[in-house]
Amino acid sequence: MNAQYRYILFYKPYDVLCQFTDGSTTPRATLKDYIPIPGVYSVGRLDRDSEGLLLLTNDGPLKHRLTDPKFAKPRTYWVQVERTPDEAALEALRHGVRIRGYQTRPARVRRLPEPQDLPPRDPPIRYRKNVPTDWLEMTLTEGRNRQVRRMTAAVGFPTLRLIRVRSLRLTLEGLQPGQWRELTPLEIQQVREDSKEQSSSSRSTL
Repeated sequence: MNAQYRYILFYKPYDVLCQFTDGSTTPRATLKDYIPIPGVYSVGRLDRDSEGLLLLTNDGPLKHRLTDPKFAKPRTYWVQVERTPDEAALEALRHGVRIRGYQTRPARVRRLPEPQDLPPRDPPIRYRKNVPTDWLEMTLTEGRNRQVRRMTAAVGFPTLRLIRVRSLRLTLEGLQPGQWRELTPLEIQQVREDSKEQSSSSRSTL
């Protein structure tokens, strides 16, 4: 293992761009505001309005294996949606839905009790008094642009809040929004092992 490689686990807050620079004329928060380590890049992306687990590294070959669609690495999200999905909507998400001419891969989807220890979002979700919300846990093996949001919208239940809580065997345990840490030697070993698994073995977990 190259001793110069860095592996960073970051809890990305809401309203932070998943990049270190921003060409906008209106200043926006970026990874540079939180992570003072040059030369690392995010493995995959989270939308500006999404939160949660982000892995950063300067290990180019590893980054390629983890982001190449053919390797189908599982990622788990907690998703707060508007209204309460029925079983037909959940089954549609599990089997895959058509969004923008593309059929999504099968996903693991289950109803989730409202998380009790979840850090509040800043700013908070704007609730509608007469419209309930529900939480889902979704595990996908692909990461197309705004995919989770488009999937839930396709079955009639728009996403209000989206948090990535797990990627491979990495979780957010011990981190609060805006915090980061180096991966442990064991975690680095696990990530490298998981990155070499083929897509068929990853999909078999769904």
